[in-house]
Amino acid sequence: MRVLITGSNGLLGQKIVERCIKLSISYWATSIGDNRNPECPNSHYSSLDVTNKEEIDKIFESFLPTHVIHTAAITNVDYCELNPEECQIVNTNAVSFLYQSAKEINAHFQLLSTDFVFDGSFGNYSENDTVNPLSHYAKSKVEAESILQNDNNYNNWSIVRTIIVYGTGHNLSRSNLISWVIESLKQNKEIKVVDDQFRAPTWAPDLAYACIEICLQSKIGIYHVCGPQTYSIYEIAILIAEYYNFPKEKIERISSEKLNQPAKRPPRTGFDLSKTKKEIGYYPKTIEETLNLI
Repeated sequence: MRVLITGSNGLLGQKIVERCIKLSISYWATSIGDNRNPECPNSHYSSLDVTNKEEIDKIFESFLPTHVIHTAAITNVDYCELNPEECQIVNTNAVSFLYQSAKEINAHFQLLSTDFVFDGSFGNYSENDTVNPLSHYAKSKVEAESILQNDNNYNNWSIVRTIIVYGTGHNLSRSNLISWVIESLKQNKEIKVVDDQFRAPTWAPDLAYACIEICLQSKIGIYHVCGPQTYSIYEIAILIAEYYNFPKEKIERISSEKLNQPAKRPPRTGFDLSKTKKEIGYYPKTIEETLNLI
């Protein structure tokens, strides 16, 4: 097994590299620019622009992956709403390029996707539920998924949908919800947190386990991977404050309307994990079980 990882400088990418090293799986890590992960040797890394087909072809020709785990994407939902063309190029067009290269050598292609493909009209979505994206970001991911799903001639692929990935990593370009709450309250800052959006945050090492396990077991199709419990964002902040004994009065409870964000969010997601538990033995940690690891 030879795994090509895109977005290896990101939180999930770093955890996938870590898991490959732990399991002695051959891997090649890629991101744009220099390697920012000190746990990934430069001898296993190269810069890759996933929107450049020539660069992609060179990597595939030199490494010849048996599996591709595509984590690279623009995940800032509001940025995508304000920059829809760039969002389309990076989140959708790049998938087409990478998928085509994977097909040419019969490699398994794994796409990381999101709970935002759903409209949030109800929670605990299963893999069979109908998508209904509300934002440019979500649409770009639905279109990326469709590239795989609409291919009648190739089925060596998997789609891993996940929710609010959190954890710690090296030299990350952006924070995550859990880290932002911890750091803000640690610095005694006041924060505004919505109480009408419900999510099941995912511990990054758990997600990396699922990504690699799907590849190891040659699974195909869609898999939902997230944390075991769904909370409002406000409830998550309160949970963190109680765990660390931070002052809860620093947390202001607000509605989504008050944030006036450019992109519309699904009010309630969360996943039915039955399939993922049954097929790959995925039993994720609760937020409380991970806070002492952050």
